[in-house]
Amino acid sequence: MKIEFYGATKCVTGSCHILEVKDKRILLDCGMFQGRDEKEKGNDFFPFSPKDIDYVILSHAHIDHSGRIPLLYKKGFKGEVICTKATKELCKIMLPDSGYIQENEAEWKNRKRIRQGLDLIEPLYTAKTAELSLYLFNGYNYNTAIEVFDGFKIIFKDAGHLLGSAIVEMYVKEDNKDEVKLVFTGDLGNLNKPIINDPTLISNADYVIMETTYGDRLHGEVDWSLRELFNIIKDTFNRGGNVLIPSFSVGRTQELLYALSKFVEDKELNDITIFVDSPLSTNATKIYENCSEYYDDEMKSLVEKGFDPLNFKGVIFTDTPQDSMSINKFKGSAIIISASGMCEAGRIKHHLKHNLWRKECSVVFSGYQAEGTLGRAILDGSKKVKLFGEEIVVNAKIYSLDGLSGHADRDGLINWIDNFKVKPKEIFLVHGDEKAINNFKEILISKEYNAKIVEQGESIYINEPVNINKQNVKYRIINMLNSINNIESLSKEDLLKEIEKVIDSEEYKK
Repeated sequence: MKIEFYGATKCVTGSCHILEVKDKRILLDCGMFQGRDEKEKGNDFFPFSPKDIDYVILSHAHIDHSGRIPLLYKKGFKGEVICTKATKELCKIMLPDSGYIQENEAEWKNRKRIRQGLDLIEPLYTAKTAELSLYLFNGYNYNTAIEVFDGFKIIFKDAGHLLGSAIVEMYVKEDNKDEVKLVFTGDLGNLNKPIINDPTLISNADYVIMETTYGDRLHGEVDWSLRELFNIIKDTFNRGGNVLIPSFSVGRTQELLYALSKFVEDKELNDITIFVDSPLSTNATKIYENCSEYYDDEMKSLVEKGFDPLNFKGVIFTDTPQDSMSINKFKGSAIIISASGMCEAGRIKHHLKHNLWRKECSVVFSGYQAEGTLGRAILDGSKKVKLFGEEIVVNAKIYSLDGLSGHADRDGLINWIDNFKVKPKEIFLVHGDEKAINNFKEILISKEYNAKIVEQGESIYINEPVNINKQNVKYRIINMLNSINNIESLSKEDLLKEIEKVIDSEEYKK
């Protein structure tokens, strides 16, 4: 068995890893790079042949894990996408929405390119391509053994991160070798999240591919964060301002509605108006309401009592662009929950343009802000930001409530791995920026775990000798060339020198 790492290596987006088992190639996630990762790595190129992929095993529906499946399909993948039933349902709305965004971005760029006399560009993929790729999806229940092919079986366990999110247990039995158990965490959820259950604890594995998003940080207590959110809302309303919450349409928006419903139910907030300004959020909320089998006990109890914490008095779901624009004419104060969560696209950018300069307003971040995103710039204290070509001064109060995060924090990650009865032979660390992933590795090593931070394009062999065949040579050459900067501008002589440096490097010798 061989594992190759092609995404979320020393960064938090673009999750993508390949397993080679027997004569099959299995992709673990096929996510989109976002923020700085997209600028540095790009989304339009795969360092492997999509036609050679037999299966995609998808941990959950978030775009940084699923967002390039339509591109994989466009470039020739015709295998099966295996995921949970809820993940399949969420991808039905998320991937076409992503395609729509790609079309709009290409159209906007092409208007400028026409004026500059440049060639037009194609969208990464279209909404139609995304819809066609969904025919490859098959959804399964948690805790069900799935025989993918002879010698490769998987079981999905609840990751507690998002509706339908999964930890993937993989059982690999190759000829004349002992069975190997490999666990892929996907994204592990924060404890005591509303609506869904806590992450499933796993007792054993030979090898683990583990996320480290918050490997260097602790979240605040959930109850403290909720009380802080309440205080922010009251203070902002007293100033006559709006509370803007940039939010991921799927997962975070529903959790925020649940939290706000508690204040309404307890009559701490009366006669408030909450705009949920995202058609994707509206559709995702409907899916949440129809997937009660994924609820935790508290959510089930509320629904049985006849209270809907996802759609209660004061909540207004907007649909059309006209509905969205009318929010800025609303008299009085309101809570505006809008996508995208990192402020990179969508309607939140319009609301920031109308509210960010107002001292009476507040912006509340409740999720991870990747480096290079507008959300990260605001959170890091930028005094001015550019929106739609216009510089906007940042006068609004800026808050970050980590306790509402959908990811496990440092201690949550440690507690999860410490539940193993026998330490894994090796833990491969992914899905974290360099500071977080290095910090988490040091903690694991101090606890006598064998932990390794993987590199982009790195191959690791398990239970078998290295077999350099034609296919392996091809991928090694691709990886070598990808590691050389500014390759297009090099002369043949300089290129040969750079290749020699790569071949002589310790990383390549490994």
